[in-house]
Amino acid sequence: MPEVLKAPLVVEFPFTRSLGPVQSAFLTGLRERVVLGVRTSDGRTLVPPVEYDPVTAEELRDLVEVAPTGTVTTWAWNHAPRRGQPLDRPFAWVLVRLDGAGTALLHALDASGPDAVRTGMRVRIRWAAERSGAITDIACFETYDGDPVEPGGHDGEFEDAVTGIVVPARPGSTTSTRPVAPSPPTSAPCPNAGPWASAAPRAERCTSRPEAPAPPAVSPRPSRSRRDPAARSRPSAS
Repeated sequence: MPEVLKAPLVVEFPFTRSLGPVQSAFLTGLRERVVLGVRTSDGRTLVPPVEYDPVTAEELRDLVEVAPTGTVTTWAWNHAPRRGQPLDRPFAWVLVRLDGAGTALLHALDASGPDAVRTGMRVRIRWAAERSGAITDIACFETYDGDPVEPGGHDGEFEDAVTGIVVPARPGSTTSTRPVAPSPPTSAPCPNAGPWASAAPRAERCTSRPEAPAPPAVSPRPSRSRRDPAARSRPSAS
């Protein structure tokens, strides 16, 4: 048989964006194993940080370091990880409120199974061996039974700061351009998933649907040709 020639073809649409002072400091901090949040005028610390207060729309610039340890606020078990996700084995998607933060950070928790995960458990960051200034500099979270770790008090000023990011988007990957249909509503809590299952990709979800309500009864409108029988028997005026 003749030899079949093959050539790999990768369809990719890389998305490049520049970073403002808040996101630049946050990603540069991850590269340096420092987690930064931003403080609002009412004293809240938002992690990940945002450039504008989601309540007042006020511009935010007061960066503050938080601890690499925290508490799981909610979770969902991912039994079939997809390509490009943090771990290549089953893991838990978790929302973690880091010590010193007022909001929670989404990431993966390396756990042996769903029985090893619970709301309120203590965890800490497992840093990636190679870091470049991206959210993937946090490899995942892991369980932690030690004392709380005090943050170092970093002010968010770095040399050689990260100023932009490039996100590759490929069809069929986790950044696919294919639209995703919304999940059906559930009529009962799912016994096989955590309380945050509807928000985590590929998490176990219930597929039961509530019964649709019966349509309201509609009476047929009378035909225009129908008239009162008494009117038909009434003699016409001459």
